[in-house]
Amino acid sequence: MKPLLLIDVDGPLNPYDALADARPPRGYTRHVMRPSAWPYPQPLSVLLNPGHGAELLALADRYDLVWATTWEGDANEWIGPRLGLPELPYIGWPETHGKAPRGTFWKTRYVLEYAAGRPFAWIDDEITSYDREWVEREHLTAALLLRVDPGIGLTRPDFDALARWAAAL
Repeated sequence: MKPLLLIDVDGPLNPYDALADARPPRGYTRHVMRPSAWPYPQPLSVLLNPGHGAELLALADRYDLVWATTWEGDANEWIGPRLGLPELPYIGWPETHGKAPRGTFWKTRYVLEYAAGRPFAWIDDEITSYDREWVEREHLTAALLLRVDPGIGLTRPDFDALARWAAAL
């Protein structure tokens, strides 16, 4: 069984800290979206790099791809098609932005529940050392927690690190 690759949208795929820049970062295109969970009347501006879809699909030989984003199923409607990704399973969060154990990110406990003992790599912009310590203590198999800068998004070294990690399992 392949490890999971748990993919956050905002930060890794949508470098939201770069949205204020007049020109999107190289390779990115600005999109206007209105996902179902978006609570505001104005649409959401999102930056996406279509090359990320091919990079993720290349990793699908080694991983089972899963959305790990507050977009949940909306990622299949709004993000995946723009990146050329097929419909992916997603983590349905029982609660978002709630309390988390010992300083961890609120997603961390749900990520471990979803992984259910399977090896996984998780890409997110809010991973901290607390999350790494928690996962190392609570998840008894291999896990890679890859923090991505929300002003830059996923880069070539990130994709290379994911490929190397899966190959080493």
